[in-house]
Amino acid sequence: MNNIMNMFKKTRYATIPVVQEKKEPQRPLDPDSERLNSKRRIELTADAESFEPMFENIRSENPLGFEGYDERLAMLCEKTNLTEAVTTGVCTVEGVKTCIAVMDSEFLMGSMGSVVGERLTCLFEYATENSLPVVVFCASGGARMHEGIFSLMQMAKVSGAVWKHSQAGLLYISVLTDPTTGGVTASFAMLGDIIIAEPNALVGFAGRRVIEGTISQKLPDNFQRAEFLLEHGFVDILCKRNELRTTIGKMLKLHTGEDTK
Repeated sequence: MNNIMNMFKKTRYATIPVVQEKKEPQRPLDPDSERLNSKRRIELTADAESFEPMFENIRSENPLGFEGYDERLAMLCEKTNLTEAVTTGVCTVEGVKTCIAVMDSEFLMGSMGSVVGERLTCLFEYATENSLPVVVFCASGGARMHEGIFSLMQMAKVSGAVWKHSQAGLLYISVLTDPTTGGVTASFAMLGDIIIAEPNALVGFAGRRVIEGTISQKLPDNFQRAEFLLEHGFVDILCKRNELRTTIGKMLKLHTGEDTK
């Protein structure tokens, strides 16, 4: 017994030295990396004082009676000054009248519930009836779990409205921002006639770890980033934030036949 005790006393265990962390000089914020709320998006995209909100009266009624959901919605409405995760309306972009929808990741991570789906559907239907183009800024974590199957139904509903808009020969521009994932990616986000992505935006369906665990393979480092999607044909163009308004304006004018000079 004494021999065993002596063995432990003589053993020297490795220790991890404490290294003073070196502070790197603070880098200036990349203007394309900061997530923008819907208000700021509209300010950067729409012509000054041209935006008119629509369908704000459509509100969630907690269809499944999910515990704590009503309180969470009320808290977020007060905190963000929004009524839901998407803001819809009409504006002009470079002088062209356009229907616009902006998803906001500050409101339940931009998740798509029944109200988000209904507002988007109504917007596309309005655009079809009035022969207007649609621009949607996508930013979402996917379907909203608090509403179960009701949230998943929105994928088909919005996609149907997009199809009718397309059949009328009208333009739909989808702008993928960071992050665009889940059921939003699997439906209307990837149905645009033109798909624009901001640099380095995260775009995908399932999460990286889920995919790697399923296929038992290591994914590329830039997998599900906008540059990877452009390289593989899922995105038409990468556009820096300060060039978005001009780029979208030119596309709208080309579609309407207006002078793009």
